[in-house]
Amino acid sequence: MEQQKNSDVFLRPRFKIDFNESQQEVIKKFADNSKNQECKYCTKIVDGHIIIKVPEVEDKFWSPQLNIEIESVTKNKSVLKGLFGPKDQVWTFFMFIHFGMAVAFIGFSIIAYVKYVLKEDFSMALFVVIGIPILWILMYFMGRWGKSSGRKQMEELHEFMIKTLEK
Repeated sequence: MEQQKNSDVFLRPRFKIDFNESQQEVIKKFADNSKNQECKYCTKIVDGHIIIKVPEVEDKFWSPQLNIEIESVTKNKSVLKGLFGPKDQVWTFFMFIHFGMAVAFIGFSIIAYVKYVLKEDFSMALFVVIGIPILWILMYFMGRWGKSSGRKQMEELHEFMIKTLEK
């Protein structure tokens, strides 16, 4: 088992593990572990995709989940690709806000330009155009803060995955 991680700079860290086992054998380890009554983590398996979630008791807004994709390379080799990220609802909410801010930025930029050309007061539109990038930066740091607040749970999910794979 050889693990490769990407940079911690990303809001959604990724990693890759190569196995000398078939895709079905690796998936079977997770399936067997999820049937265990002592298993603390909720595991959902669909084909070669596995989602491991934090227990509901410990679940918070910023709690991460681990998405695992297991791909078959050859008959006896497979690759596990992992992605830590927020719950789908949180990620969708953040993307919706980013999309809304992008539309507002473009719209207010057009309004500011038109008012400038018509020699009208464009200060309010310009204020919004300058304020939106500041909000984008704030959103980025909120995401970083959310990631750092869920760091312990990310490590627990990763440790659970490694223990499952070593069985």
